[in-house]
Amino acid sequence: MSETAIRIVLNGVPPSLNRFAGRLNSHEYRAEKKLWDDAVCWQCKSIRDRPQKLAKARVEILYYFPTANRHDPDNYAGKFILDGLTKAGIIADDDFRHITLHLAGAVDRQSPRTVVTVTEVTAI
Repeated sequence: MSETAIRIVLNGVPPSLNRFAGRLNSHEYRAEKKLWDDAVCWQCKSIRDRPQKLAKARVEILYYFPTANRHDPDNYAGKFILDGLTKAGIIADDDFRHITLHLAGAVDRQSPRTVVTVTEVTAI
């Protein structure tokens, strides 16, 4: 494994995918997805010597939730984050051939946030 390619910190935590499950109106989902895609993309583009289209990468997403309530990892699988990394050109694609994904959660009542670390790897 090589050095960390990028690390970004986003204010807040993306909504649980359960928030959109079974809804007939997809407008809210698309608006929220665009908000997070754009936030990730702009954070990545603000990094001077950012990598371009890593062929293989480890993506770690650490969510700092504002409460200690139960949060299921499958509801925070990183959809909005991974799509933003792809849109920004950091990773070649967000499929299993190109990335491994590691999710973790913690609590920070004072500063809820999402920390994304992308590390280039030689093999997945």
